[in-house]
Formats: sequence, C-alpha cells, structure tokens
Amino acid sequence: MKKAPVLLLCVAALGLGACKDTAAEKAPAGEVSAVQAPQPEAKAQNVALKPEGLKVGDTAPDFSLMNVDKKLYSLKDIKDANGNAPKGYIVTFTCNTCPVAQAYESRIIELHKKMSPMGYPVVAIQPNDAGINPGDGFEAMQKRARDRGYPFVYLYDEKQEIYPQYGASRTPEIYLLDTNLKVRYHGAVDDNSQDPSAVKVNYVEKAVGALEKGQDPDPADVRAVGCSIKGRKS
Repeated sequence: MKKAPVLLLCVAALGLGACKDTAAEKAPAGEVSAVQAPQPEAKAQNVALKPEGLKVGDTAPDFSLMNVDKKLYSLKDIKDANGNAPKGYIVTFTCNTCPVAQAYESRIIELHKKMSPMGYPVVAIQPNDAGINPGDGFEAMQKRARDRGYPFVYLYDEKQEIYPQYGASRTPEIYLLDTNLKVRYHGAVDDNSQDPSAVKVNYVEKAVGALEKGQDPDPADVRAVGCSIKGRKS
C-alpha cells in the first residue's frame, strides 16, 4: 500500500504530459509559427467542415458577407481596379490582431494595388470570433480599414460559416481563385513572414503570373504560416 502514492504521482505526471499541445508545428526556416505567439492558443478551435481544406483544382464556394461599409458582398459583386469583372480573386483570410497578419498588412495592400489592375483583386475576410478576440469585432475592423486605408473589401465572417468551407486555419491564408472560382493556388503570401526586404519569392504574384500565361502555378500549395483562427467549438 505504501507504493500507491508513488503510482498516483506517475499517473498524474503522465496525464500532464498528455495535455501538452500536440498541434504545434515547426515553421519553415525564416518563418514564425503561430504557436510561438504570446497569446494562448488553447482557445482556438478548428471547426473546418472539411478538415483537409479545399485542394488546388477544387471549386470554392461563393458567399455573402458584410463589408466594413455595412454592405453585403459576394464574389460576383466585386470588381477589379478597372471596374471590370475580375479574372480571379485573391481571397485572403486575415484579421486585426494576429502579429503575423499585422506583419503582412502592408504587403497585402501592395499586393492588391499591383494585382487588382491586372484583374485579381484582394478579397479580405476576417474569420475570428470576436467573443474570443474582441479586437477583431466589426467596429474594430471598420476602424482598422479606415486607419490603414484598405483599398479592398474587408468582410466579416461573423457566423464563422465561410472559413470552415474553405478549410482555412491561419491568418493570413490565401486562396487564389480563377474566374470560375477554381482554386489555383493556396497558402502563404511569400517566403518570409518576418522580413519583407528578405523575400525572395512572392508566391501569389508568381501564381498570378502563371495564370496570365495560361500555365498552372508552381508551386501551387505552400503551407500558410500565421495565427490559428479563433473559432467556436463545433
């Protein structure tokens, strides 16, 4: 009977070990993984209806979401910088509060300014639950879009119905769609989340360039690095 306390301690220790976050991923060299962010990641829930997410070649769902101007937008309502129906869409799941999304904010603005005249506007979607991240609420979105001069729509996935359909899990995370809403590229914006001056490959620009030449993007899928989307439990 004297061995019982020791046994209990061993069981407790094993239990503690089992509670460690097994979802942590190692980021590629030069990247910052969301699990390294100071905010607690335990609150995040992956509620994707399609856990593996949309694959390159899949047709993405359209949607109707509230923009920061309080108007509803679907993809068919969005025009390029020339006022024409786009050749494609750079659907970008992003938010106000994630440090990685903040680091990419200026780059995404410049991406829109460069790609929208070519027919590929950015369509930004904020997927986080404001009950978990109050800084991602609609009024905060309006303020950030106004303060930062967003030249693209900034839509609120308030019911958290759209990001699970795409299978998005990070902010920022890109889905480049063609005119038929087929996914042609998915993943990271570029190859260095920490230092814009050290970027060697802008994956989205490269993918758009391939589409303009009638080619398939290569690479077509690069793991997105950012903060996990804060969602309600499924």
